[in-house]
Amino acid sequence: MKITKVRLNPPTSSGKVKAYADITIDDCFVVNGLRVIDGRNGLFVAMPSRKRDDGTYADIAHPITADFRRELMDAVLEAYNHMEETAPDAPF
Repeated sequence: MKITKVRLNPPTSSGKVKAYADITIDDCFVVNGLRVIDGRNGLFVAMPSRKRDDGTYADIAHPITADFRRELMDAVLEAYNHMEETAPDAPF
């Protein structure tokens, strides 16, 4: 299983979310709504989630294996860093 495409979108406001990402897996499955977040220990990728009735959030899609999680984070952060290098004034 390989990530074959990463699309980045600017955040709707300034803050900790630096970009939204959509990934395509094996050119046949898309996951929308990942977020690139500037956390305490640097950038990380948060999975798409939804708010529960009790106010907590639950991921609606997430990698099962550590290897795929690493591949996903690497691909999204590489795309983000590339976008930041090539278009430093972009809203990402």
